[in-house]
Amino acid sequence: MSDTKTILEQLHSEVAKQLLQRIQSGEAKAADFGQAINFLKNNGIDAEATEGSPLGELSGKLADILPFTGTDDTE
Repeated sequence: MSDTKTILEQLHSEVAKQLLQRIQSGEAKAADFGQAINFLKNNGIDAEATEGSPLGELSGKLADILPFTGTDDTE
């Protein structure tokens, strides 16, 4: 493996670790979340809102408070 590739892999790993550490510590600001979201997106990481998952719970809560009916509301 080339030195450059090794350095880039280490950098990638450290960026992920630092973002995760900030979020887990509760110190993350909105910009940190935005960076984490972009980091995941740029690395092809997706999540599906499945029942019982944190994303699924958030989706359910949003569905309860948002004024959408699930049909086309463009009257």
